[in-house]
Amino acid sequence: MIEKSLSLALWAVNLDIPLSSLAEWVGQIRTRVESAKNAGADLLIMPEYVSEQWMSYAPSGICPDEEIPWMVTQASEAKELLKQLASSYEIALLAGTFPVATDADDDMSEEPVNDNDGYYNRAHLFLPDGTYITQDKLSLTPNEQDPNAWCLTPGNKLKVFTWRGVRMAILTCLDIEMPALSSLIADQDVDLILVPSMTSKLAGYNRVFGCAKARAIELQAAVAVVGPIGATSFLGGKRKNQTSAAAVYLPCEESLGHTGIATEISPSDTTVGLGPLIIAKDLPIEEIRELRNGSAEVWPGGWTADHISVEEV
Repeated sequence: MIEKSLSLALWAVNLDIPLSSLAEWVGQIRTRVESAKNAGADLLIMPEYVSEQWMSYAPSGICPDEEIPWMVTQASEAKELLKQLASSYEIALLAGTFPVATDADDDMSEEPVNDNDGYYNRAHLFLPDGTYITQDKLSLTPNEQDPNAWCLTPGNKLKVFTWRGVRMAILTCLDIEMPALSSLIADQDVDLILVPSMTSKLAGYNRVFGCAKARAIELQAAVAVVGPIGATSFLGGKRKNQTSAAAVYLPCEESLGHTGIATEISPSDTTVGLGPLIIAKDLPIEEIRELRNGSAEVWPGGWTADHISVEEV
């Protein structure tokens, strides 16, 4: 059965807050989970690379190519604590992304950490009933592929899943910019796309959020996107600001208010406290599905260009 509505909370995490331990990080998340739950949210969404905040208590002098392997040593404990939060507060938690070894299982087992392993940038979704869903980033940035920096491995599988009758997928940051992935999803009847992101420049924010809105239009689906704000230790201890915001986009249809915006905040590279938390109340999932199934004003459905030839003149 499809939920008639779904309420989302999006947290643009403030990376500038230093941490002393993983427990302190989880304590911050608990505070936001409580706020999201009290606001009536069914799902709290966090940004890409929330693990960058862990670097504030990482060993001193850590090199750029050692950052990802060190984050992986924290991942197993983080997953257990996040699973408990989702269960205790009865709220779904997309805890952004943090890296795992490529030979790690898609479950709650220990992460093997061997010198010859590669690493995925993995999104982690914890459902209140204990279900754990992951999605590896599919399209990597140059820095994510740099052997002298993070040197990650791209994923090769796009997962579609259903929770409370709502068909969902997770596309991480650059993934939402890829038209080929949008075409791949087009015939999957997806209602909601979740987009954890991380962008250092205003240009990057505009690419990710602009494409997120475009995906909402071309897929006739809701798209929720959020990134972190502020600076943290990055690539050998350098400080680098992140510029982002949070938004939920809808198809641009009259019955949904014309604009294609359910809620959004303006981008920034600095913030206060834990960072902005916004609520998208009662997303009209049932109405979106009806639009996708034929009542949209001009949308032609999962249109392909298979019948079109390119002619050079």
